[in-house]
Amino acid sequence: MKHAAGTLAFIARFVVLGLAVAFVISLAWPNVGNRLRERFGVSHNNVESAVQASAPTRVSGPMSYADAVAKAAPSVVNIYANKMITEQAVQMYTDPVLQRLFGGRPAGPAYKRREQSLGSGVIVQQGYVLTNNHVIANADDIQVLLYDGRVAKATVVGADVETDLAVLKIDAGNLPVIHIADQRAGRTGDVVLAIGNPLGLNQTVTMGIISAIGRQLNTSSPEDFIQTDAAINLGNSGGALVNTDGELVGINTLLIGKAANAEGISFAIPVASAKRVLDQIIDTGHVVRGWMGADYTFVPVTADSGLPAAARGAQVTDIYPGGPAAQAGIQPHDILLRIGTEDIVDPADLRRHEAAFKPGSKVEVSGLRNGAPFHTEVILAQRPPMAPTASLDS
Repeated sequence: MKHAAGTLAFIARFVVLGLAVAFVISLAWPNVGNRLRERFGVSHNNVESAVQASAPTRVSGPMSYADAVAKAAPSVVNIYANKMITEQAVQMYTDPVLQRLFGGRPAGPAYKRREQSLGSGVIVQQGYVLTNNHVIANADDIQVLLYDGRVAKATVVGADVETDLAVLKIDAGNLPVIHIADQRAGRTGDVVLAIGNPLGLNQTVTMGIISAIGRQLNTSSPEDFIQTDAAINLGNSGGALVNTDGELVGINTLLIGKAANAEGISFAIPVASAKRVLDQIIDTGHVVRGWMGADYTFVPVTADSGLPAAARGAQVTDIYPGGPAAQAGIQPHDILLRIGTEDIVDPADLRRHEAAFKPGSKVEVSGLRNGAPFHTEVILAQRPPMAPTASLDS
């Protein structure tokens, strides 16, 4: 026992002595450790790399989105659209039966009152603001409140009912123009920020994710939407949906309210669609879309159709008499697979492709008729006016 204790004490003295000598050497020659590692083929970087490799990797988002907000918020404006409403005073009938049948009768002359709607907008070019059409529709006076407190009178350059977008012109200098994101669609799960003027609370920021992309809200419209769970309320219409870099990815336009027992379901117009509308309105004052004069549905897949379960394309359901499709010989039940140089994925994809062509364009269309391939050329017409994409609550 005494022998073992003596051995341990001897080893401990030499360890302490060795540490002391190493400490003195490191003070006298600071780089001696690196030289020894290099001599024996062990580099400091290799050691660090080994330590980092053994540590678990973790990718995390920013702890704050303040930089993104600071970059985008100055480009978001408040819009106050005023219009005169003519109303007629009504006197209710005292007889319950007449009241139930007719409600009331006019009482005195009609009177006018001023109604103001609140909304948001985004400065997308010097002098131009992009907003929703339903924010400024029928307004006779539009005022824009800028981020720095200036107020500018706005005029309508043009509007597109189908996408519910409008372009305003304001006479003000030194405007902060928003940065537009890559026009490719964002990914489901990306974090997004909604900036706007909900309920008159200007420059309000809410956060969420992209819940889905390519949402079709109207089967007859070529436009699709970004679905998000970022809180969008009355007054957010026309405001910016931005990514975590503060770049514009969409224009907030629609919410599904509590009346539908919905929560966290809102929609924005993708920036690619908004940019196309913006450019056309600035150039011509309106939006022009190509049109084949046909309605479509998904390709039916049956046991004897000979089509794969994931069949692509669009099946023609109706042909408008005298329209481009009718003149080209396209028939109901035809399955359209290709337009121009693009394959057709589904009916919504076909509507987007035909809308992107200019009226008067000659386009080759190919597909299947009774299982046999066919090809034809269609001279597209201008798409007739369509109803709004949806009833809007924001």
